[in-house]
Amino acid sequence: MAEYRIDELARLGGSTVRNIRAYQDRGLLPPPRLEGRVGLYDDTHLARLRLIGKLLGRGYTFAIIKDLLGAWETGKDVAEVLGLEKVLTDPWSDEIPGTASYEELVGKFGAGLAEDEVARMLDRTIELGLIEPDGGAFRVPSPRLLHVGAELVAAGIPLDSVLDIAGQIRADCEVIAGRFVGLVQEHVFDRLEDQPVPDGDEVGEVAAVVRRMRPLVKMVVDPFIARAMEARVQAALGEHLETIRDHLGQRPAG
Repeated sequence: MAEYRIDELARLGGSTVRNIRAYQDRGLLPPPRLEGRVGLYDDTHLARLRLIGKLLGRGYTFAIIKDLLGAWETGKDVAEVLGLEKVLTDPWSDEIPGTASYEELVGKFGAGLAEDEVARMLDRTIELGLIEPDGGAFRVPSPRLLHVGAELVAAGIPLDSVLDIAGQIRADCEVIAGRFVGLVQEHVFDRLEDQPVPDGDEVGEVAAVVRRMRPLVKMVVDPFIARAMEARVQAALGEHLETIRDHLGQRPAG
């Protein structure tokens, strides 16, 4: 097995000597083998150092990393934990974000508005998460949502009303998401929390449940929305059609 001085280990592991010493102080990296006054590290240290860097890059805290490494050392599979983390953090949509300039947004949504009104509408749109400032332009997380908004405005609905309904629908969707997550929390996650150290199979089971939820959520929500819209549209338009028929019937012949 190869052996490395601390500066070599840092270079090969994509880290720094200072970081390596900090990881050792926190109990994340085992101490080196001492040969006289020189510390020598081997490939196990290198693998551990690269894993720490990967976990830090994914947003884990030092405390969580220490727990994961402890589980690994006792025979648990860190890959299972990372697999669950990937399932939990992967986006739930395959939509590719877009960009839009200030001029494009004003052209679609702010035609005829005063400059202060445009600024207010931009602030509301940013607050709703429909656009995000990105240098001199704007990042659009969901071009589909922006397209829907533009179509509603083009149909004659005031932008304020479009943003109002966007906020309401977002709140409704958060409630729906909360119901699904609560279901899994109660029947899957809570079961794991009752055990001191969940094994790899149990962690994999949670990941599989979350993975299956992705298509299931759409399969449940789409039919309910479709049926609700069908009933509401028919009821609303039915009333309007009755009114139109009444007016037509009152017109004098010829």
